[in-house]
Parts: sequence; C-alpha cells; structure tokens
Amino acid sequence: MTPPMSRPEQPPPERRSSSSRSIDARQLWSGGVATALVAALIALAGILVCRWLFDIPILAPRRDGAWGNASTAGYTIAAAAAALVATAIMHLLLLASPRPRMFFGWIIGLATVIAVVYPFSTTAPMSQKVATAVINLVLGVAIGSLVNGTAVRVIRRRAITGGYQPYYGN
Repeated sequence: MTPPMSRPEQPPPERRSSSSRSIDARQLWSGGVATALVAALIALAGILVCRWLFDIPILAPRRDGAWGNASTAGYTIAAAAAALVATAIMHLLLLASPRPRMFFGWIIGLATVIAVVYPFSTTAPMSQKVATAVINLVLGVAIGSLVNGTAVRVIRRRAITGGYQPYYGN
C-alpha cells in the first residue's frame, strides 16, 4: 500500500461572514398606514358599541347622541396617530436594534398598560373608565400585532461573505 502524497498544509481561509438585514421601508409604511386606518376604525367602533349597545356615554355627554361630539373624531385621529408612531418606532428599531421585534413588543406592551390604566385616574364614572380601558386594550393589541406582523414581512436577510472560497483540494 502506498501512502498518499502529502501536499503542503494550507490553513483554511478565514471565514468572514455575517448576516445583514435590509428593510423595505415602503412596505413597512404602507402597513403602518393600513394599521392607522384599522386603529381609527377600532376606536370608532368601540365608541359606537359603548354608546349604542351599552348606553355608556364615553368621551361625550349623553345628550350628544351616539356619534358624540368632536371628542369622537379626536379619539379616532389619536388612535391613527398612535399606529403611525408605532410604525416609526418599529422602523427605528429595525435600523438600529439587535432584536427589534422583542424591544417593540415590550414598548407596545408597556404603552398599552399605561393606556389601559390611565382612564382610572379620571373622575369619570366607573362604567366609562372600564369602557375606555377596554377600547384602549383592543387598540394596543391591534396596533402591536399588526405593526409587528408587517415588520416580519419587510425584513430581508442577506448573507455577506467576505470573499470566502471553500478549499476542496485537487
């Protein structure tokens, strides 16, 4: 039996690879605008359900009817604005954070807790406090899940290899 011919030992080339992500900002913001529309409709539907079905006059006196006054429009606009702010936060996290969706979940979760607890610090009747807190909870869950779900779709991972060429021998 003949021993194999030896070849000069070559150290394996250095492997310089990392993962980089790119973000489709147009798709992210399209999802953010759609989320803003959904949030505004959730706020409006929540107010109407509370006023029509449960006869709870949230954000306006009972004499203003089911549609209420300017507070109804302000609440729906604020809900849409919150969705756009959430989209901006996600965009910044996607650009700069190592685990953007995890941090986003915490930020939205804590903001939702604040929005749910805040009505209980007012002098409104308990039924109005509970109704507002429930609407705020639904808004927080919807905004958080929709923006987070959009972010999953806009992240593009690409492998960057620093010129690594495998060595297979002869």
